[in-house]
Amino acid sequence: MLLSYRVLGIAAASAVAFSVPGLAEPVAPDGLGPSAFTAPGAFPTSAYKHYYNSPTATSAQPQPVISDPVTHEIYPFELTNPDTLPKNNTRDPHILPPKASSGQLLESAFAQVLSIAGNPTFGTNTCARCQAALQAAKFLALAAPEEGPALAVRLCEHFSFNSDCATQFGIFQLGSVVTQVVANADVGGLDGQMLCSHFLGGLCPAATATPLNLTDWFAKPKPDPLPAAKKPSGKRLKVLHLSDMHIDPRFANGAEANCTTGLCCRENSFNSQSVHEVLFPAPRFGAYLCDSPISLIMSALQAIPVLAGTERTGFDFTVYTGDLVSHDSENQLSRDYISYTETIMYDLFKRMLGTGPVYAALGNHDTYNQAQDAPHSLGGQLADQFSWNYDHVASLWEHEGWLPLSAVETARSHYAAYMVRRQDGLRVITLNTDLANYFNYINMTNPDVSGMLRFLTDELQAAEDAGDAVWIMGHVLTGWDGTNPLTNPTNLFYQIVDRFSPHVIKAIFFGHTHEDQVMIYYANNATVINAQTAGAVGWIGPSVTPLTNLNSGFRVYEVDSATFEIVDAHTWKSDVNAFAQLDAGARPAHGPTYEYEYSTRDAYGAAVAGWGVDDPLNATWWHRVTEGMEANSSLVTMFNTFQGKSSVRSPPCTGDCIAAKICYIRSGSVPIAKQNCIAGFGSVQ
Repeated sequence: MLLSYRVLGIAAASAVAFSVPGLAEPVAPDGLGPSAFTAPGAFPTSAYKHYYNSPTATSAQPQPVISDPVTHEIYPFELTNPDTLPKNNTRDPHILPPKASSGQLLESAFAQVLSIAGNPTFGTNTCARCQAALQAAKFLALAAPEEGPALAVRLCEHFSFNSDCATQFGIFQLGSVVTQVVANADVGGLDGQMLCSHFLGGLCPAATATPLNLTDWFAKPKPDPLPAAKKPSGKRLKVLHLSDMHIDPRFANGAEANCTTGLCCRENSFNSQSVHEVLFPAPRFGAYLCDSPISLIMSALQAIPVLAGTERTGFDFTVYTGDLVSHDSENQLSRDYISYTETIMYDLFKRMLGTGPVYAALGNHDTYNQAQDAPHSLGGQLADQFSWNYDHVASLWEHEGWLPLSAVETARSHYAAYMVRRQDGLRVITLNTDLANYFNYINMTNPDVSGMLRFLTDELQAAEDAGDAVWIMGHVLTGWDGTNPLTNPTNLFYQIVDRFSPHVIKAIFFGHTHEDQVMIYYANNATVINAQTAGAVGWIGPSVTPLTNLNSGFRVYEVDSATFEIVDAHTWKSDVNAFAQLDAGARPAHGPTYEYEYSTRDAYGAAVAGWGVDDPLNATWWHRVTEGMEANSSLVTMFNTFQGKSSVRSPPCTGDCIAAKICYIRSGSVPIAKQNCIAGFGSVQ
């Protein structure tokens, strides 16, 4: 009873204060007040002088007018009106941190990357750690792109990605390209995974091919049955295949030709074992670790018409599968250097190879920044940043009289790729395969970000509708051992080749590796590999440059003038190992000797029974050659020798290499090579 009296007393005291009569129990003996109190039903209106509503009404709570004795503000009815609850407080300040300067953003991004790198939460998951770090880099690339190259350099130096980070990733080198890519890439998805896999030390595993949806890709299904094949004419065209000239106008006679870093035969070349004294003076016509001096280029161009028997007639046409420019470091390149090289080389082709057009594809070195071409999907000035080069080469091709105006205009607007329909009915389609570069790491789930393969498909459909044969040209090959191109684009290319082979596509040509190689494309993604499913052949042309450890070479095809199928291929080579001997005496009497290396038909034909002298060296023939290789490994040994153009520096092919080489020949895409082949035997360099 003591507690009850206390509560009542307190309530009673309150009631007295506001002069409100209430009902109270008798006072307890201890003087604490009554044990209970019943409040009146009416609100004590005398508590406040003013109200926003009637305080005596029972339909709503009283809303007294409150004045703040500190601010002298009368709080408005809207503040407590139960019928108008606020949605947002738009009156009071909501404090945000101050806007960071570009320099502060750089410091923050760098610190975040280091924090992520050292965060134990990621454990051994280097891929998740790398992609998380790319998120910090992406934010900087978007918010302060001018600081992107600086971040690239600092991270490169901190993690020792390169021995000269400022030269490699500064604003005047690849820094701007890297910043663009990181800003536009999905760094938390496949783009980031592949960037971490290919450029950051394999921190992520390489992704497998993304499943293709070809439902609406082809306008028409493949004809069944296929159109009747055209009958051979018996008349043969001579077609020259040149690739990877890599002229080096900065070649320095007598400079170190056996250097231990960078491109040799340059004034700044040195061997780490003899920094101040040249160990192997650069021969006038070149060496195994150097690009082509102009003396070697001229020697090759002088030899070609004589050896091919085209001094008077010229070639019917020439295919050039890219890479005119030398392997300079990024900091030594410029737009003018690229344009100079294109100008001198196409002029030499015109003047020294005789009549007949040259159909050329850009190589990954034929642009600045090197190995970069931005897809138009980037939009704005980023989409047009390499248009200067497309305009220049298209104008040169027009100037030399090699392309009609329609092809010139296509080349200007479509990454220097184009289609030519020759008067004899052959269509030549050139592709810019250099989009398999940094910029191709943007939206990698799309196998055709640039639209290049859409262009190819549409041109092939037009050729099929017209009953025309097609040759396809590019620089970077689609398969072999799978180490050169990107996975998804080559997967789509393979399906396109399957759709239009063998009735439309008669041959495919690449360069890039500098080696003499070949690939076969099969039906149904090579699920069954045999002579019946072999559909097309990709010829990878030998290079003129000796780099690296190769002889110099070129090839001439004999082509049926009606079917446009290759009937034979002749390859010549020059022994680079003998070039040093040519410098004996003050005025050397002789330059390099280009000599006949082999006929493809003669070298491998004995392994293909029942093949007539005029039957083409098509995909069926090449598959049977690989069957011959399986039965007789000496054919692989010979192939390996030819791959390096008979260079004394080519390693032998034994053991697992035998099966690997056969598998590479049967692999026209990255997924097929990765799935089927033993890795590690792709190159003889």
